[in-house]
Amino acid sequence: MSGLNLIAVNVGNTRTQVGRFLDGDLAETRRFANDERTEIVQLVMSWWGAMTSQPQASVVLASVNDAMAEALTAAIEDQLSIEVYRVGDDIPIPIGLRLDPETITGTDRLLNAAAAYDKLKQACIVVDAGTALTVDFIDGEGTFHGGAIAPGANMQLQAMHEHTDALPELAFAEPDDDAFGRSTGQAMLNGVFHGMRGAVQRLVERYSERYGAFPQIIATGGDAEVLFRSDALVDHIVPDLTILGMAAAARHALSGGEVEGPDGRP
Repeated sequence: MSGLNLIAVNVGNTRTQVGRFLDGDLAETRRFANDERTEIVQLVMSWWGAMTSQPQASVVLASVNDAMAEALTAAIEDQLSIEVYRVGDDIPIPIGLRLDPETITGTDRLLNAAAAYDKLKQACIVVDAGTALTVDFIDGEGTFHGGAIAPGANMQLQAMHEHTDALPELAFAEPDDDAFGRSTGQAMLNGVFHGMRGAVQRLVERYSERYGAFPQIIATGGDAEVLFRSDALVDHIVPDLTILGMAAAARHALSGGEVEGPDGRP
């Protein structure tokens, strides 16, 4: 990524991550709740002030939350008098697709896939443990085949609390070492923690059987470290995978490259 000077703003459903690339290297990242919009804009302004003298400096934004993205884009462009480039609109994502024709896939999933393939240059599975749990397959040619979507850890815990009379409100954490959940809270954490790990394992097996080989597995997302730090199934935990995918897309766009899937769609 030599020469890439970039501020990448990744807007999620509930949180926004901002990363700064200097001469191709990820120098720093910060995470904010989405209601901290003023703080996000102030950080981008601060970083941009130190980057304006760098070649090919730009601000790139990716989002799965259109309302938040539009507000942030307008605020950043107003404060800095620059154009914010949107991933998917202004910058294509360098990943092939093999999906049903009318499918609209989240930008975060595609950026994770692009970053994983950019890193490994071989077939891989990306597990994103955030608001939702996604498990996606990318083949050895860099083509995204889709995968599976399930509720994330905190979504599951919140649903149990909201739809029952007795189950408490809990934040996600790794359960204790006891095989049996001997309190209601530990029973809930056991169910979510081991249920998610079990789902990932079964999906990996299913994808590997279909592909005919066992791909490397990259995990990302806010709950990835808790879920997979002791799980030998996962080869790499990369917290900043989506931001790295944004940098890969920007670098690819600067090089003038294009990617098409085997069905001819970019």
